[in-house]
Amino acid sequence: MKKITTILAIIASFLAIILSVLPVSNLAIFPAIAALAFGLVAFYLSKKSGHVKKIIQFTFLLTIIAISISIYKAMFTTIEVAETKALEAKESQSKEEALKDLEEIDMDELEIGE
Repeated sequence: MKKITTILAIIASFLAIILSVLPVSNLAIFPAIAALAFGLVAFYLSKKSGHVKKIIQFTFLLTIIAISISIYKAMFTTIEVAETKALEAKESQSKEEALKDLEEIDMDELEIGE
């Protein structure tokens, strides 16, 4: 049981590190919480047996680093909204062109079902 929780804690902490450096760094919180939970269980089981391994402490360190990076990116990354006036003008122009094209179509010249 101790080995399984240790392995799960390591995997979750590495996943948290990877997600924290990607643009979707807010998703790193979920594997970080899982890594902390698995790490605490592994720590409790290893302390119960009498010897705590360094890998569990390393897992806690990686998880703390991942959470720190995620919090830093959430606090200091600004979201820039592009200028939408040009897009709105282009959209209205394309609507006008589409209406003009529809008006030019002569319905009498179209043969439907003959």
